[in-house]
Amino acid sequence: MRYKIIGDSCLDLTKEMRKDPVYTLIPFTLMVGDHQFVDDDSFNQKEFLKIVKESTECAKSACPSPEMFKEAYNCEEPNVFVITISAPLSGSYNSAVLAKTLYEEEHGKKNIAIINSESASCGQVNIALKIRELCEAGLSFEEVVQKTLEYRDEMKTYFVLESLDTLRKNGRLTGLQAFFATTLNIKPVMSAEKGNIIKLDQARGIQKALQRMTEAAVKNAGDTKNKRLMIAHCNAPERAEYVKQKMCEMAQFKDVIITETAGLATVYANDGGIILTL
Repeated sequence: MRYKIIGDSCLDLTKEMRKDPVYTLIPFTLMVGDHQFVDDDSFNQKEFLKIVKESTECAKSACPSPEMFKEAYNCEEPNVFVITISAPLSGSYNSAVLAKTLYEEEHGKKNIAIINSESASCGQVNIALKIRELCEAGLSFEEVVQKTLEYRDEMKTYFVLESLDTLRKNGRLTGLQAFFATTLNIKPVMSAEKGNIIKLDQARGIQKALQRMTEAAVKNAGDTKNKRLMIAHCNAPERAEYVKQKMCEMAQFKDVIITETAGLATVYANDGGIILTL
């Protein structure tokens, strides 16, 4: 099967995967006060984090336009799979869906599947790798879509951040009881339910919170021998390695991949954030 995998720029590919022409990323736009960044290969995480730290204004983001997705659909590959950040967290999914309608009005029908990851960052990467496996196995377009959705529905996402302020200020914690006990250094352990952010647990200090996260992840995962463990970090490689070590002490995985957050996930994970999916 000839295919293309398209993601919004919350698809936090590894450096090696970014070199692979099968993947195309559609960038978000990031804003901090008067500063504006395009979330593409030009994104400088250290510069961005420095500006965020010095700014009195909260970092914000704007999703890609339908036109940007539409242009990406006009590729040589007859089968296109699009993976977006969780629909409740961004307009990216709706933008990609509208782009399909616009594309087909202009060019006619094409195999374009738009998949709401119900996750973000390394969760989107996990889905992208599954799509690739299924395509390389010779399944039909319809079979790839069906099995990918089944895979997504079984996948779990967890994260621990130094601060939830950016998520809260940008309205990404709607329906979640506020929890910001920063004076006691209490760190919540968060998860996702159908793409909506939920709180699972809490601990005093980031290290204990990471340990609680790994324990919850393994407990909820069932048999992990055939599962891929994905870890994304925001400027925190040592924490990512710690999480990998803890997870591998408790369970076996078919593969373990660590990746770094690009622009959008950096906005919301903030410096030091860790995301885990399996």
